[in-house]
Amino acid sequence: MMVPPPSTAPPGAVLSAILRHDAKTASYKIALLRALADVALSCPSLGEAGLPVAVPLTAIADFWLAYYWPFADPARPIAQGQRSRRASGLSADVVFRPQLDHLVALWQQTTSASFVPSDGYVVMAELRTPRKRTTYPPALVSAFDQARAAAAGAVLMPVRYAGGTNWSVFARPAPLADTPGPLDAHPAARPSDPCVVVAPPLWQDFRRLSLWIEALSIHEWCLYSASLRQPAFDPVTRGQVYQLLTDRPDNRRPLTWERNQIDILIMEGHIFECPWSHKRLSRPGAYDLDHIVPVSVYPMNEVWNLVPSDPRFNQHTKRHRLPSASRLAAALPALSATYATYLTAPDLATALREDVSLRFGSAPPRPAALPPFLAEQATAFVERIAQGRNLPRF
Repeated sequence: MMVPPPSTAPPGAVLSAILRHDAKTASYKIALLRALADVALSCPSLGEAGLPVAVPLTAIADFWLAYYWPFADPARPIAQGQRSRRASGLSADVVFRPQLDHLVALWQQTTSASFVPSDGYVVMAELRTPRKRTTYPPALVSAFDQARAAAAGAVLMPVRYAGGTNWSVFARPAPLADTPGPLDAHPAARPSDPCVVVAPPLWQDFRRLSLWIEALSIHEWCLYSASLRQPAFDPVTRGQVYQLLTDRPDNRRPLTWERNQIDILIMEGHIFECPWSHKRLSRPGAYDLDHIVPVSVYPMNEVWNLVPSDPRFNQHTKRHRLPSASRLAAALPALSATYATYLTAPDLATALREDVSLRFGSAPPRPAALPPFLAEQATAFVERIAQGRNLPRF
């Protein structure tokens, strides 16, 4: 398999041309570029070595389930592609529509909740994490896997035709084990996973231009969706599509297990320090379990992203904002100490290592080196998100 040569075009030119000028029979190309930008932002170590980056189709499919979820509202499905008439009837607007509709229905049955446009992000975060998967009914897990596989298969089409001709921007995906290196592989990539290989200059565009790619993708997605015929309902407006595509989850998932683990540590005599106010936290339950990266930015209930914090500071000062660079630097010792304490609880330590491997890749083999390593990784990740998305900070 050949990796396309590095482009000499100005930064963002290739991506802008695909989003604005490529022919589109579905919103796949828009979703592909947005997903790669999200992967670049959410996997902070990818691309730092300057090597071609291998991204599994399933990692892209995870984001696709979140993006397309708002258009699978049982009360008002919104078409996302042109439909052709066949002998068996009209074709689906997107090939994984049946699997996504089934997943949405089972999720609503399981949670006994009304349809929420941003629940796709919650489902993605919950069901791609091994320990979380075990807490859901097997039928729901199976439906997620089937929808993910169907979406991963659909990813091949925009990968092939991005740029207008066969494999002109991306090489034909192949299993990671069969892809010539050296490569920088996604942390969750397995040898058998078919991967999209992105040339270093293009990957740097995804890293540096994350906010711009998201904004342009959403703009073009709104225009495209509003241009489609919606057979069963009134036409959708660009404003309605924009509202769906920018909906973000709130903190609705229970963190009972994580809080119980931390309460036990406190009852055993451990004392936590709020990384933001530096207040000592020594009473079970008398703390907020803070998301370092707020749920509204990324719904990550990963253990490294959950730290005991001062309730007053968390609720009145931090809220949905990200820490400033100076606060992140000042928080390093407290974060390292928090992670070191987590490692003293066997179940919490296992969950922490699992989440670290999925987000940051390989960790130091020595247990004592993990807490400072993770504190550095977490703060660097937050800084990248804050700069890449121009988010408010405290």
